[in-house]
Amino acid sequence: MGRVSGKIAFVTGGAVGIGRACALALAKEGAKVVVTDIQTTAGRDCVAEIVKAGGEAVFLEQDTTSEDRWIAVIAEVKSTFGRLDILVNNAGIALAGSVTECTLESWRRQQAVNVEGVFLGIKHALPLMRAGGGGSIVNLSSVAGLRGAANLPAYCASKGAVRLFTKSVALECAQLRDGVRVNSVHPGIIETAIWGAIADGMPGGGAPGANRLDLDALSAMATPLGVKGFPEDIAAGVVYLASDESRYVTGTELVIDGGMCAR
Repeated sequence: MGRVSGKIAFVTGGAVGIGRACALALAKEGAKVVVTDIQTTAGRDCVAEIVKAGGEAVFLEQDTTSEDRWIAVIAEVKSTFGRLDILVNNAGIALAGSVTECTLESWRRQQAVNVEGVFLGIKHALPLMRAGGGGSIVNLSSVAGLRGAANLPAYCASKGAVRLFTKSVALECAQLRDGVRVNSVHPGIIETAIWGAIADGMPGGGAPGANRLDLDALSAMATPLGVKGFPEDIAAGVVYLASDESRYVTGTELVIDGGMCAR
């Protein structure tokens, strides 16, 4: 307990799934957490859960693809807390399908959320983090940002971009000696709602929302450990990167995938 006590953390896409688990874990370890999402009801529910457990958190509605909204929420963080120590760029989407069937609109949408949202977050959060003497930025990528996956062309491209963008900014911050570390996290098969969207886009799928991937069977086949992961597994890695325990870690990937990328 208390691994990030006194720190101000900002988590995008914090209403559900991995983002929610990160917000809860950071709050449990003593951070004051700003939860943002376009899902307002679930976002406020996340904050209520934190407060009920004795933590401190606020919810801000945010579309991470809007630069104006990024400017506004960072200004609100500055006004409320005066500083920012941890930024978790978690918001993301996955739309599956053949490359020949992928529309330009779908391609651009995934780049906007998965890449531009991360870029805007860092662009507008960095000055506040630097003013406070530094901090930690954690960008959620994927194993799909390290190796290819059939029928996920735009998703793989976006998550690969996050990986290298992370390294570029990490080196820039290190060069400036600004005290900001930047790392990426690469989840494998994790029990989240994103798999429903992936299943919808797979060849031979039925009506949207009617498809389900058997993650237990998929994990048994695809991961050396043979089991799926949970959002809390990713949150544990994020807390490590957010804390001072990882003070000498920047520009690298934390892969949490049950051994998938070890093959």
